Amino acid sequence: MNLSALLRDRFFDAIAELTEHADEYAGMVRPAADPQFGDYQSNAAMPLAKRLSRPPRDVALAIVEKLQLDDICETPEVAGPGFINLKLKESFLNRTLCGMIGDERVGVGTVANPSKIVIDYSSPNVAKPMHVGHIRSTVIGDALSRLHRFVGHEVITDNHLGDWGTQFGIIIYGYKHFGDPDQVAANPVPELSSLYRLTNQLIEYSKAKASLEGLQAKLVDAKAAAEVEALAADAALEDDKVSAKDKKKAQKSADAATRRVASVESEIASALAKIAAVDSDPMLAQCAAEHPDVADAVLLETAKLHQGDPENRALWEKFLPHCKDEINRIYDRLDVTFDHTLGESFYHDRLPGVVETLDRLGLTTKSDGAVCVFLDSFDSPMIIQKRDGAYLYATTDLATLQYRHEVFGAEEILYVVDSRQSEHFEKFFRMAEPMGMKGIKLVHVSFGTVLGIDGRPMKTRSGSLIGLESLLDEAVAAAKAVACDPERLANMSPPMDESEQNLIAEVVGTGAIKYADLSHHRTSDYRFDVQKMVAMEGNTATYIQYSYARTQSILRRVAAELDVDDLSRWAVSTTDTTNLKLTEPAERALAIALIRFEEAINGSIAAYAPNQMCDYLYETAKTYSTFNESCRVLGNTDPIVLQTRVALVYLTGVVLQQGLELLNIGVVERM
Repeated sequence: MNLSALLRDRFFDAIAELTEHADEYAGMVRPAADPQFGDYQSNAAMPLAKRLSRPPRDVALAIVEKLQLDDICETPEVAGPGFINLKLKESFLNRTLCGMIGDERVGVGTVANPSKIVIDYSSPNVAKPMHVGHIRSTVIGDALSRLHRFVGHEVITDNHLGDWGTQFGIIIYGYKHFGDPDQVAANPVPELSSLYRLTNQLIEYSKAKASLEGLQAKLVDAKAAAEVEALAADAALEDDKVSAKDKKKAQKSADAATRRVASVESEIASALAKIAAVDSDPMLAQCAAEHPDVADAVLLETAKLHQGDPENRALWEKFLPHCKDEINRIYDRLDVTFDHTLGESFYHDRLPGVVETLDRLGLTTKSDGAVCVFLDSFDSPMIIQKRDGAYLYATTDLATLQYRHEVFGAEEILYVVDSRQSEHFEKFFRMAEPMGMKGIKLVHVSFGTVLGIDGRPMKTRSGSLIGLESLLDEAVAAAKAVACDPERLANMSPPMDESEQNLIAEVVGTGAIKYADLSHHRTSDYRFDVQKMVAMEGNTATYIQYSYARTQSILRRVAAELDVDDLSRWAVSTTDTTNLKLTEPAERALAIALIRFEEAINGSIAAYAPNQMCDYLYETAKTYSTFNESCRVLGNTDPIVLQTRVALVYLTGVVLQQGLELLNIGVVERM
């Protein structure tokens, strides 16, 4: 049940009798911040009173008079200047809880009009190992697919692999010039990764050397500009005639100029580090000297692949399965699957048709030999085809959109891609309507960056992004130390063997990484801190998993006390609207938290924000902890109290497990 939605509908009906703009006010129903004011509260009367030119309290009383809430709430109360306070009826809570207990969907309904939704996420370049940068797209997209499916939408997941671009040109060049066929055949994944790193390092070395002179000139200009801005700021600060606002503005300009200097100095330092790393290694230095045009040569190998060169095509077909096996191994560990894995190569034959379609529609313009689409409000065009005939990401994305429209029949497509690609998607989405796909809803589900504990993007000392598998290993090891520490194990009955410990560590460790990502709003950057992620306290998956394990421990003990084989079935069969009684504040608070489950699901879907589900699960787990401390379950002689509390414990376990499952996070029976 989505109680907030139900209350909004009732408020809409009441307010509609006062104004034709009821939709602007009906949504102003929120859970009460303080239980003394009830369970829900609406402040709609205050803004509505301004429109009606009436006292707010009078408007609130008029709304209350027309509200039809007898089946849900006690008589609404008007407080202060016009707040409307609502307290849920005990009979409503009992009826709703019992309905949830007997329902495998825990009372969550399905949408009346399901949509066909394609979700595009993860999308790594398969020529290199998955790294920390892939975690966000993968877990956010996976959670959104599960949430949408759960409420009844038809979801098609597609992993749009980077299996055709420059990264394969890098591998092919590396194999041809540095590779040992026998070693690659014997151990393909690490050998190909090594060849990729070597060739890419030579490319970066070449680029760094070529950029150094320009960067030095840029630094001179930046320092000169910073000196001018600093002098202007000093003069402004000392001039009494300059306003405080203008002084602040001058200082901000000086600070910005100083930051530009630091940014250029950082670029120079990075370039020098790349150069030094090669020059200080005799083998690398020799390779760099022998391959001065490596960057252009790699592009040539890529172009030959795209043009159907037999040798490069054969190498691509030889290497691709090994590359896919490597990423699939990580997906298996994360328990992530896709309905389709249609990479860039799948659409290659469709790209000329995209250009022809755009030409026919009169949307293209030749610029310096390239085929471009110029869009209003954008400084730079969308390049569709380079002067050398090569296609770009935009071309492939348009071909992909056509395919998803024609073959999948997509009504909505979510692209779970980092925020740095925002301009690309703004341009890309603008192309849908002129290409005849006006009806598709296109959404860029953007997200921020994973940072290290120091607040900087997570990278190794060499500057490469940290591998995802090593982070999973680190989290699993940390989880085992926390969830299976010797003191905790000493109290386990029956004892926990090594295999169970390893299972718990894997479930808790991988869950910790997923939850740490999902619990932050997707547009925010966050710091990757394994120790905080696996902590048993705070907003972590571990805390929620432990709360679930506590519910199962209590249920096992109650089953033993009652001599019941299946306590879940007992809880369902013995629970009806007459034998639940919420007598303690902690019982009532937990009951209300549990019936808000559907609200959390719908909120997460509406905002494409799984963090709302994380917040709900954390708050529910905390509410359960309070209940657990103040409301004894075991040893109750009053059968109604026992049944009520067993029902709450049982339902808490079901909701926590289901909520975590929607985030693709597992649970364990004991910790």
